[in-house]
Amino acid sequence: MTHNTVIYFDNAATSWPKPPGVAEAMAHFLDEVGANPGRSGHHLSIAAGRIVYEAREHVANLFGAPDPLRVVFTPNVTWAINLVLHGLLRSGNHVVTTGIEHNAVMRPLRALEDQGVRLTIVPADAAGFVDPADIAAAIRSDTALVAVNHASNVCGSIQPLREIGHIVQQTNALLLADVAQSAGSVPIHLLDDGIDLLAWTGHKGLLGPTGTGGLILGPRVDPDRIEPLARGGTGSRSEEEHQPDFLPDKFEPGTGNAVGLAGLAASLAYIEERGLEAIKSHKAALTQRLIDGLLNVPSTGCSGRGPGVTVYGGHDAARQTATVSFNIAGLDCSQVGLRLDEEHGVLCRVGLHCAPAAHRTLGTFPGGAVRFGLGAFNTREEVDRAVAAVAAIAHS
Repeated sequence: MTHNTVIYFDNAATSWPKPPGVAEAMAHFLDEVGANPGRSGHHLSIAAGRIVYEAREHVANLFGAPDPLRVVFTPNVTWAINLVLHGLLRSGNHVVTTGIEHNAVMRPLRALEDQGVRLTIVPADAAGFVDPADIAAAIRSDTALVAVNHASNVCGSIQPLREIGHIVQQTNALLLADVAQSAGSVPIHLLDDGIDLLAWTGHKGLLGPTGTGGLILGPRVDPDRIEPLARGGTGSRSEEEHQPDFLPDKFEPGTGNAVGLAGLAASLAYIEERGLEAIKSHKAALTQRLIDGLLNVPSTGCSGRGPGVTVYGGHDAARQTATVSFNIAGLDCSQVGLRLDEEHGVLCRVGLHCAPAAHRTLGTFPGGAVRFGLGAFNTREEVDRAVAAVAAIAHS
């Protein structure tokens, strides 16, 4: 199938296509700059450093971070989350998290639990939403961290992050917000939302290349409390054999992905030009159209009873991202995904989506679900074609 006939509905994993200018910015870096930022004094190294700093400023601007130097670049959001969890938590600390989390949070927390960190998991309801009052009730005097997935990578449910942030701000705990699925889709503001540690990735809603991501440290966070995940050369204080203690160098050892950050700067410039609210409205309209279309697929089987398609989550595009998961009655999700690809050119993701806790919450564990992830460049026509493809599979 050609690019024109493929319907790419896997944007919750990685966005594609990328905006105009992203590939060009990366090619420009490789062809015209190419040097190591922050390591040498020649003009190409200085130009590379300027590109990286421009990306840092774009990220700070998008999330309302007052100081770009508190934007730490990492290879992805998983690395950023691990930096917080392994760098901040100690045996005896208490952590509050939710029943809708991704394994990027749950796996390091389970490992830390084996090392003496205590864990409380606040349940989400059947549509994937967490009650902030339940988080408030779970916070104790020894709670060091509250870790919240802002938007589910399975059903798209958006948590009331600002309300949760204001609760956590009244305690001694810090709030870690995993915004992997919400960044670039809904407005997020570090200060207004009460976020202390904001972990993000560049390759999903931010429309940038893979291998880009990071952590933003809010004003309540003392960097001295967090140990680096790795140590090494930074191009700064090279006379010392101990890791620099200032930001961002403390958490950015080794040569980073400068070419990827050149692409990220271009994608963020595109988001700024198009407007986050415009992108949000476009996705919301497509998402509601998709949800309504799937819910209206006729029932299956001779009896005509039961839904043809079960759609998970709240069925309200105003309260979720453009991620929609569903199952067809009587069919394994893997079989559905294969047929969507091979017979209809609809590319999606099936299974447990690295989020078994979320699937337990939604009642889809262990079988999983089919996930459609819409993006900034999808169209109404693609949504209608995909719904028709699901209906054809459901009744074949």
